[in-house]
Amino acid sequence: MGRLKRRIHTFAASVLDVPEDVIHDLPRITMIGNRQLYIENHRGVLHFAPNELQLALTAGEIRIEGSELVIRAILPEEVFIEGTIRDIHYVPR
Repeated sequence: MGRLKRRIHTFAASVLDVPEDVIHDLPRITMIGNRQLYIENHRGVLHFAPNELQLALTAGEIRIEGSELVIRAILPEEVFIEGTIRDIHYVPR
């Protein structure tokens, strides 16, 4: 059933001209230089330290490494991070 559901979602996205991140619950990442990061569609904070942030995703996790990282805003599905961002790693399940 999973494959059929995915095909229906993909078809609906193309017909309705809806972004795939909305249909498939994918993270949307917006980065401004190496100083600000905005991530949508996360499922919670797994770990936070001034040099590392780990967020749960629907199908894995994302790890942000840097220095002086600060969570400026956090909402149920959105997070805004500032600091010096060095690496972003996507870890699929």
